[in-house]
Amino acid sequence: MSLNAVPSGERTHIGFFGRRNAGKSSVVNAFTNQPLSVVSDVKGTTTDPVSKAMELLPLGPVMIIDTPGFDDEGALGEERVRRTKQVLNRVDIAVLVVDGTAGKTAADSELLEIFRQKNIPFIIAYNKCDLTGEAVFDDGIAVSALNKTNIELLKETVARMSKSDTEEKHLCGDLVERGDIVVLVVPIDKAAPKGRLILPQQQTIRDLLDHGAVPVVCRDAELALTLEKIGAPPKLVITDSQAFGMVKDIVPETVPLTSFSILMARYKGFLKSAVLGAAAIEKLRDGSRVLIAEGCTHHRQCDDIGTVKLPKMLRKHTGKSLEIETCSGKGFPEDLSPFDLVIHCGGCMLNEREVKYRRKFAEDSGVPFTNYGTALAYMQGILKRTLEILPDLAKLV
Repeated sequence: MSLNAVPSGERTHIGFFGRRNAGKSSVVNAFTNQPLSVVSDVKGTTTDPVSKAMELLPLGPVMIIDTPGFDDEGALGEERVRRTKQVLNRVDIAVLVVDGTAGKTAADSELLEIFRQKNIPFIIAYNKCDLTGEAVFDDGIAVSALNKTNIELLKETVARMSKSDTEEKHLCGDLVERGDIVVLVVPIDKAAPKGRLILPQQQTIRDLLDHGAVPVVCRDAELALTLEKIGAPPKLVITDSQAFGMVKDIVPETVPLTSFSILMARYKGFLKSAVLGAAAIEKLRDGSRVLIAEGCTHHRQCDDIGTVKLPKMLRKHTGKSLEIETCSGKGFPEDLSPFDLVIHCGGCMLNEREVKYRRKFAEDSGVPFTNYGTALAYMQGILKRTLEILPDLAKLV
């Protein structure tokens, strides 16, 4: 992945919803000006959510999601509706496509209620205005996917609903000043992708460069030599959380130390919850169930962090016989009540809305929620140290 590529977690997610045969896919194709979805007069042509990352003016980088009909029937239809509801956990903007020849149905009203409950900005697109002749609706826009009528107006309306005017966020650029040297520790082992850096490392380097800082990248094996070569103490050392054991003994106590995972939790807006949730590790007992969740899917290595290293460290730290389950990608349990703790990745491949949904879902279920880096720092006994650059959070440890 190139440094200038926009990851899915940084794109505005726009979901198109509605009942079967309302013309969702046709509107999506007109909206994107390309055949993203298969269209047909047959109800239920879209059987699974279809996603497409693209540049869409005037929005910029977006993720377009076409969903199955919300009024689908039967066992398979219920599964499609369930998947559509899952999409609602990650969309930033919703477009409800209504068949203008029939008007809003019970399924449309249910979707509108879900939008409101989840606080999702939405717009109603009344499709097929070429058949109805309707030009104005009090609560939406009359469009024709067939003739492209008002499609540009729909795009402009969605653009005004985007999050582009929200406060700019930073991984760590706001914690340094121009000219500060920041050492990034990047282990190169079996789990490291061939020929590239993982996304949090790429984003951290770019954020530091944007703020005029000087990132110095090295492997954990060369960390001591690197610190010796640069002479003056760096402003900050950021490491892969898996290397905490070695790095904490090499970096002087006077030099702030943290991890990519901890910074990513801060960037995604759930670091405070992660810090508070880490203490739940001490409450685990024999038979306690822990969910280890990742936002991406990848080939598992023999020493994979989520399925091997974290479970091993948890069992060693607690001395308990734990039941550990894992999930990855867009799959996330719809019932968290059986679990005593959720340990999530940094969420770099998930957009902020979905990460916040997962955190709040755990909170509402009464289940502590933390993340990889925070949990590893806690079990290494250095959580407070890794939060020194964020004094308000360090006080919580």
